[in-house]
Amino acid sequence: MFTIEHEFDATVITLVDEGAAPLQEDVIVNSFAECITVEQFDTRTDQVVRITLSPEQVRDLAAALDLPEGVYQLRQVD
Repeated sequence: MFTIEHEFDATVITLVDEGAAPLQEDVIVNSFAECITVEQFDTRTDQVVRITLSPEQVRDLAAALDLPEGVYQLRQVD
């Protein structure tokens, strides 16, 4: 399950683990104009872990999910 909310400065997507136990903590994706952050609460450290991706890294990640093993470079077509 997931939710999508449009905030003033970001789109917030929350991914909820509905799989078999043990369940993972929610994943929160914040999409800003200049970057995308992915956050998840770590129960072992009692802290939120956050990574920050550029829009280009997210584009590459989305493409990589559908490609076979290899090395790729996406290029913009004019």
